[in-house]
Amino acid sequence: MEAKKELVVSAIENGTVIDHIPTDVVYQVIRILGLEKYNDEVLIGNYLHSKKFGRKGIVKIKNKFFDKNEINKIALVAPLASIITIRNYNVVEKIQAEIPDHIDHIIKCMNPKCITNFEQIDTKFDVVDKENLKLRCHYCEKFMTKETMKFQDLA
Repeated sequence: MEAKKELVVSAIENGTVIDHIPTDVVYQVIRILGLEKYNDEVLIGNYLHSKKFGRKGIVKIKNKFFDKNEINKIALVAPLASIITIRNYNVVEKIQAEIPDHIDHIIKCMNPKCITNFEQIDTKFDVVDKENLKLRCHYCEKFMTKETMKFQDLA
């Protein structure tokens, strides 16, 4: 009989687990959430076996809970990710990342002539294609894709 080999990662008492992250965007998720500067435990797993996806990434963040804007950031780069809230070692909420219809404040318009790039105006985008991630600026009406999208705090 063959012994089952399994690496067990410690559970977190309170915090958030982001699961089912595509392997090629794990570090982008960390960057857009500012987790490289977070001063508590952040556990990162990548290229882990997944029955559903073949390979996946996972990030566990101790004592950190995400707001709607942060969850929208995750959805923009990892739309199939699950966001799991843990309290007292128990799952209290599990939500599926979902690309919203409108994105406010978190994306920078790539058009240098857009008013949002030289006035104190929050950016607003309409999502015109969720499957291929195509966004349209509310002000200048320029289109952006996943490849041209830049987050406000990374610009």
